[in-house]
Amino acid sequence: MPRTLRSARRWLRALHDELGTAGLAAAAVLPGLAAAIDQHAAAVHDATTIGLEASAAVAGLLLLAGYAHGVLTEARAHGWHPPAAGPRGWSRADWTSVRLAAICALSAHPEHVRTADLPPWPRTITPPSA
Repeated sequence: MPRTLRSARRWLRALHDELGTAGLAAAAVLPGLAAAIDQHAAAVHDATTIGLEASAAVAGLLLLAGYAHGVLTEARAHGWHPPAAGPRGWSRADWTSVRLAAICALSAHPEHVRTADLPPWPRTITPPSA
């Protein structure tokens, strides 16, 4: 599990390379997937911010990486595998895949990750440029 901001960034970048790029590209052509990722991103945002005001000294990316690591570790322990690349595979994405894609979307836009003075959550996820 990532323990420093540097390792959190590196770990999230690897997750993005492994899963986020394909998921967010599919979301660009699958409106239902884009909406699901947006809803999951809002839930992850809430999970890593609400009730954590006292932990303002902890970097938001570190909390996000820890959350993602827990989701991924548990999923892999139960035999989870990411969907096949492309819209066809992602059109049937499961909860874990959508959740992890949402985490990738959040990590690609660190201005939306928890900080002491977090701006309001945007309700539209834009896939990062390649």
